[in-house]
Amino acid sequence: MFKDKTGRSLSSKEFIRKIINRIKSIFLELEVFFLHLVSLVPSHHFRRFCYRLAGVKIGKGSTIHTGARFYDPRNIVIGEDTIIGEGAVLDGRDKLIIGNHVAVASEVMIYNSEHDIHSPSFEPIYGQVIIEDYVFVGPRSIILPGVKIGKGAVVAAGAVVTKDVPPYAIVGGVPAKIIGERKTKILSYRLGRARWFR
Repeated sequence: MFKDKTGRSLSSKEFIRKIINRIKSIFLELEVFFLHLVSLVPSHHFRRFCYRLAGVKIGKGSTIHTGARFYDPRNIVIGEDTIIGEGAVLDGRDKLIIGNHVAVASEVMIYNSEHDIHSPSFEPIYGQVIIEDYVFVGPRSIILPGVKIGKGAVVAAGAVVTKDVPPYAIVGGVPAKIIGERKTKILSYRLGRARWFR
């Protein structure tokens, strides 16, 4: 008789499914570890090549600077002319969609999975994160599961975004609240080329 971690009895099929899922999980952890090592290589072109091999969809002219961390890279989509800063955490356990011309500063953490603290078994819950075009996410901000950040919005440094942000809004604080609005609504800038060795 097989049992899970809570002591519940498992059928043979459930036990085999758990073993298969555990093996898949180990291979994913190995891949994520490899990508962490790749993130330290001081060549933007090499890193981008490896990230694409791992399943991250990266648009033309976009870059991910050194030290990035991933959770399941296959669910991450990054648009064109987007820059992800040093030490960013990009969670792909659910869909993570980042648009075009988005500037994500250093040490930003974007999560789309968390634990349900009200669940007796501390179950994980998931929610896709969507960041639309021309958004700026300030350093050390945290974006939590299920959030959509509208076009042209600005997330101030250190903010914790727990709910949707309207287009062109400026949010800050813990939890993030609207503190202003972007004056211009006609955005057409390009972020420019990435630093090769950063």
